[in-house]
Amino acid sequence: MRTGTKTALLLFVFALYYLIPIEFRALWQPDETRYAEISREMLANGNWVTPHFFGLRYFEKPIAGYWVNNLGQLLFGHNNFGVRAGSIFSTILSALLVYWMGIRLFANRTVALNACIIFLTSLLVYGVGTYAVLDPILTLWMVAAMASYCLAAQASTSGQRVLGYVLLGVACAMGFMTKGFLALAVPVLAIVPWAVAQRRFGELLRFGPLTILVAALVSAPWSLAIYRQEGDFWHYFFWVEHIQRFAEDDAQHKAPFWYYLPILLAGSLPWLGLLPGSLVQGWRQRGQQPGLSYLLSWTLLPLLFFSIAKGKLPTYILPCFAPLALLMAHYTQSMTPHVVKALKVNAWINMFFGGVAAVALAVVLAPWGLAHRPPFGVTEHYKLMLGILAFGGWTLFGALSKKNWQLAACCPLILALVIGFAIPDRIRDSKQPQNFVAAVSGQLADSRYILANDPGIASAVAWELQRNDIRFYERKGEVGYGLDYPDAQDRYISANDFPAWLAQHRKQGKVSVAMIMSSADANPDTRLPKPDFVYRQGRLVYFGYDAQP
Repeated sequence: MRTGTKTALLLFVFALYYLIPIEFRALWQPDETRYAEISREMLANGNWVTPHFFGLRYFEKPIAGYWVNNLGQLLFGHNNFGVRAGSIFSTILSALLVYWMGIRLFANRTVALNACIIFLTSLLVYGVGTYAVLDPILTLWMVAAMASYCLAAQASTSGQRVLGYVLLGVACAMGFMTKGFLALAVPVLAIVPWAVAQRRFGELLRFGPLTILVAALVSAPWSLAIYRQEGDFWHYFFWVEHIQRFAEDDAQHKAPFWYYLPILLAGSLPWLGLLPGSLVQGWRQRGQQPGLSYLLSWTLLPLLFFSIAKGKLPTYILPCFAPLALLMAHYTQSMTPHVVKALKVNAWINMFFGGVAAVALAVVLAPWGLAHRPPFGVTEHYKLMLGILAFGGWTLFGALSKKNWQLAACCPLILALVIGFAIPDRIRDSKQPQNFVAAVSGQLADSRYILANDPGIASAVAWELQRNDIRFYERKGEVGYGLDYPDAQDRYISANDFPAWLAQHRKQGKVSVAMIMSSADANPDTRLPKPDFVYRQGRLVYFGYDAQP
């Protein structure tokens, strides 16, 4: 495939994967609705120093990720695309840096373009890169950090070397202000061993203080500003969000050491067939090309670190897919018999995956399927057909990639275009509350008080209605720390206190309660007084209490 054709394919991939379908996908709770609402409140109150969630102090993450998300809503408005714009354009900028590194490391535009295509269409990169969380933004700063050190390591003048170390400090500072000290793990773990192996550790010691100084100067204004506004921020953020989350026995999201192996394999689709060969080739040729050893260090050492950590989430290894894309692209360039075989295997893997997924939908997950509780209802045949079509397209493009391996980039294309319309109602009614909120928006808009039993559904209500005065019924969830402050005591009502609270407050206006139940068959809370209006949509339930002067 010619370079011009590959560039056109890259633009085609960008538009069809990252732009066109995004507005048609409802926001997922709790992550997307949370970040949508935090940024909306930041734009509304003008405080770009301290994050607030429902007007409560929210110290789980630093500020820079919210700044990026703020710009998305500021530029594109109060809509689904505006919420996701920060993640999308961070991913695109990461891809451009991957391209730059492909040119820098291999002096080959074809490798650079192939790496971009592989990166943007890898399942984990695409899935997270079109989802409103902070990980794509963090990935951008981590890729920028590694690209900056690459610039410093290959510098031919002192000025270029200084510039590389300065940019490394800026990228580390922005990563730190996006997700905390975790952001420093990837560049430190990848760069230091490589510098030692390449006998560049002395240079790192000489210029490293410059990087640290720049990082401190960039992050200091906000760090000091939030300390002045909220002196408790650093205590909570360091001990709870870092020590407890990753190292202690009660760490959040605990998982076994091998947790990231299936994530790596599934996340590499539709390029999984290239993964073993690219790693083996990179290892064998690491002595001949320092760039390959750099990419291996960037891939394997952070992966090992996150595997050792007790707290794990799939998104933590997202930065590893940038060097993997470069390794895969370099691997395909030689077109040796081993590479040609790997490309054929990759095509068969995609055909097998798409075929098995389509059959699973038709035989197991369909209303007539073998699953005990099929996700698709008896009236959702069209959604089921869209799902089968999507994975049938994956199989088709897998077959076509036997002749032209780059066409594997199109394997997830139909899935990307139709997924927003193919989500079963059972999943939509528990994870995508926008439809539910729209159905009762009139009742909610007329309410003097709104309560919710979960921050996920509460953030969907707050974002859709553009109001942050939601109160919490029975459960505090992730906003418990903010609710414990003395000035927020009235924002939480226990189940036992609710009847008396309701009797008093409905004198001032209508009261609404939005709840998410443990399952679609669960009975609503019987401790609630009898409502004047009830609406249920799957696991989501609305109770309306009219004003009683």
